[in-house]
Amino acid sequence: MDGFILQILNGLDKGSAYALIALGLTLIFGTLGVVNFAHGALFMIGAFCAVTLNRLLTLSYVTEDPSRTDFLGNPAKVETPYVVDWFGESVGLAMIDWVVPLAILFSIPIMVAVGLIMERGLIKHFYKRPHADQILVTFGLAIVLQEIIKYYYGANPIPTPAPEAFVGTFDFGAMLGFEPFTILYPYWRLVYFVFAVILIGAVFAFLQFTTFGMVVRAGMADRETVGLLGINIDRRFTLMFALAAVVAGLAGVMYTPIISPNYHMGMDFLVLSFVVVVVGGMGSLPGAVAAGFLLGILESFASMPVAISIIPGINQIIIYLVAIVILLTRPRGLMGRKGVMEE
Repeated sequence: MDGFILQILNGLDKGSAYALIALGLTLIFGTLGVVNFAHGALFMIGAFCAVTLNRLLTLSYVTEDPSRTDFLGNPAKVETPYVVDWFGESVGLAMIDWVVPLAILFSIPIMVAVGLIMERGLIKHFYKRPHADQILVTFGLAIVLQEIIKYYYGANPIPTPAPEAFVGTFDFGAMLGFEPFTILYPYWRLVYFVFAVILIGAVFAFLQFTTFGMVVRAGMADRETVGLLGINIDRRFTLMFALAAVVAGLAGVMYTPIISPNYHMGMDFLVLSFVVVVVGGMGSLPGAVAAGFLLGILESFASMPVAISIIPGINQIIIYLVAIVILLTRPRGLMGRKGVMEE
């Protein structure tokens, strides 16, 4: 029982990241019709927004403390972060400790700017080009962004800790009343799952209940008719690209305490997220989210030692095997729409 619950939790954790990235991918494809292979790079940029803010908040100046000496008898050098000097010790140290949640606010304008520049500067020129051209140009853009990050931040992973209040584990066994079982799970992974659910819910609520979202959904269904009504649907779709960039960026920000940011993390998630999109159904937002959580849970169970002992390497291929089975039985995916990418 404890192993089963633990794998479900692991699956929800992985599935949250898959669902968030796949949601952004589907938003872009559903509105603009663009297959964006640079979307994983947006996830990576979000993670490095947290790294950047952490570096900014920990910038320090050095002073000498005569009351303390080093091993040579010289006055000890003390590093004091500027934020501690400016805001006081309690506030300054709290800002450093809560750098990842603060990076949410820090990253939003950055991700909006990156999304708008990417769409206006490059992708808009490929709207009417074949999907193969879109894949090639966005994949090339992803490599460029990856190398830029590598140049400025280095090739090694950069640890970015969670707030001290969320360090440690939570005992699900005690909470559920399973006294014989101890089910310990990291607090921050639970925070990430809750954050993902809230963010996904906010995106769906925005599309469902706001006038802007209703117009966007109408444009996704019949772009020409909405344009004939005098609505600048292209501008709204551009803003949806920025929204998709923000979703991917926030997913990366909150994932930094789970996996230390590195320059290739975007590519690591991108391929799996595209599989998620295809399994869920191209252009289907509910399908992308459902497939993300489903494949995350399946991957988690396939990573169990029992499964690996029976079929070595099953944890590396389970997602692709499931994708093959689903596409053979349901060529449009779980919730795909007729006519999408079938020309």
